[in-house]
Amino acid sequence: MLDYIKGSITELNPAYAVIDNHGIGYMMNISLSTYDSISRAANGETMLYVYEAIREDAHLLYGFATKQEREAFLLLISVSGVGPNIARMVLSSMTVDEFTQAIASNNVAMFKSVKGVGGKTAQRIIVDLKDKIKPTGDTLLQQAGQPAGQSFDEALAALVMLGFPQQASQKTLKSLFSSKPTLSVEEAIKQALKMM
Repeated sequence: MLDYIKGSITELNPAYAVIDNHGIGYMMNISLSTYDSISRAANGETMLYVYEAIREDAHLLYGFATKQEREAFLLLISVSGVGPNIARMVLSSMTVDEFTQAIASNNVAMFKSVKGVGGKTAQRIIVDLKDKIKPTGDTLLQQAGQPAGQSFDEALAALVMLGFPQQASQKTLKSLFSSKPTLSVEEAIKQALKMM
């Protein structure tokens, strides 16, 4: 069982990162929070905590910038009907603190705003995890504003990789960036996920 992988980032986008560790490239599925955190890594060096999903047809790795995010992911996938992709989508739409707060305050609407999470699943997440969550002092850093063109392109690429149609994604992002041109990639995607 892998606990973490440390190495240099050879490829990075909002959906996955490739970490080179002694000549082996590990492709790690990541959330937007992790993307935001490791995109500022000094010298392209990073360490990601790992969750391995071994299935009959695939061996997938999920990477997390913090242990708290991995713990939240593990809690989410313990809920019936929530797989790794939905868990990653939840953690891309909210920080670990927001996730904890949403459960503590029975905020069904916050979970329902995530793509792939319906009303029953949102309620099940809250009911199943209410007794398991621990308050966390971690607050994930928000990404500083980038040029709108680069942020727009990265946000669009991420939405398309997450399965949204390109035209609908472009339309949503254009309306977001027209009202707030200094949006970070992470914020743009979070808001787009709630609008689509």
